[in-house]
This record gives sequence, structure tokens and C-alpha cells, in this order.
Amino acid sequence: MSDKNANKADVGKTATEAGPETPEAELESKPESSPESSPESREVMPGLAEQVEVEVIAQLEAECMQLKDRLLRALAESENVRRRAERDRKDAETYGGTRLARDLLAVHDNLDRALSHVDDAQREQAKGFIEGVELTLRELLSAFAKHRIEKVSPAMGEKFDPNRHQAMFEAPIPGAEPGTVIEVMQAGFNIAGRLLRPALVGVARAVPKPGPKPESEPKSETAEPEAAEAAPKGNGAD
Repeated sequence: MSDKNANKADVGKTATEAGPETPEAELESKPESSPESSPESREVMPGLAEQVEVEVIAQLEAECMQLKDRLLRALAESENVRRRAERDRKDAETYGGTRLARDLLAVHDNLDRALSHVDDAQREQAKGFIEGVELTLRELLSAFAKHRIEKVSPAMGEKFDPNRHQAMFEAPIPGAEPGTVIEVMQAGFNIAGRLLRPALVGVARAVPKPGPKPESEPKSETAEPEAAEAAPKGNGAD
């Protein structure tokens, strides 16, 4: 029995000693390395990774530039909208009463026309009434001034300006320069520097130069013989 146990112990020891050597044998039996883990592949992989990284960075930079461009355009558009809204607000504040002011110009014209036809005798007879009309006209002009409405009346001899004047007629006036104002029929008005109504004016035109005098027509030679012939007939009839 002791011999059997000794044999078993020897067999186990042999197996134990051979056990650790088995993996080394298996490793030796495996191929040395795969193509992927070769030194050449190790050199190619970092280069490919760098190329991919460069492409990704370039794509991200392009997207960043596109987003930046869109952002700048959006900011510029919002700034334009803000400025446009501010300009519209100011225009509405300044020129909002244009239609009302244009309608009130007729009241001014009637008051001014009425006062221009008042003579000294009428002023003495209705002094209080005329002063009241003058006060009303001054109050109207004061209200116009508060809203930056100005009366524009061109002077005689002023150059005709189609942007501020409206020509009602043209007439040749000796001594007047062609294209100048010779009469103001109705004053114009501006509101905050913008034309509200043009002034109605008469404009001078060039005086036509006198042409050559027409020559006298020569007397016809046939008229005298006809008259001579008619005279004897008359005498014979008598």
C-alpha cells in the first residue's frame, strides 16, 4: 500500500511540475503576431488618427464659421430693425400731424386774405373785430410754430425752385431775369424741414427780341393802266 501511495505521489508531482510549462508551450505554438500588431501597422495607425483628427477639426471650424456668419447676420438684421423702428417712431412723432396741418392751411389762407383786404376806413369802423381776427391768425401761427410748421414766402426776384415753388404762370417782364419769381399768389409751408405745401408763384420768362421790320410791298405796275383805262370809261358814260 505504501508503494502505491508513493507512486501516486510521484505521478501528482510530475503533473504539477508539468502544469506550468503547458501555457508556455501553447504560447510558443501560437503565431508570433497578427498583421494588425505589426510595427508597420503601429506606424500607420497614428498617422490615420491624426488625419481623422485634422478632418474633424476642419469640419468643426467650418461649422463654427457658418454659425458665426449667421449670428452676425442676425445681429445686423436686428440692428437694422431697431434703427428702422426708431426712425419710424421719430417720423410719426414729427410728421404725424401733417394731414391736420395741411387742412388748417386753408384757415390761415382765409384769415390772411381777409386781413389783406382791410383798408384804414374799415379798420376804424370795426377796430375790435379786425384786432380779433389778427389775434386769431397770430394764435394759429403760434400753434404752427410749436409743431415746427413754418411759413415760406419767396421774395421778388428769387430764383424759381421747383422743389419749393409751383409756377402758376409765366410772363415776360422787362428788367426781370428769366426764371425768377415776379409774384407770390400763395405762401408755402414746411413742416420740420419737409415741404408741406409749395408756394404758388408767377415766373418771369425771357422778353422776346424785336424782329426785323417787314419791308414795304412794291406797288404793282398793272394797277395804274387799269385805273387809266377805267377813267375814260367813266367819263364817256357821263
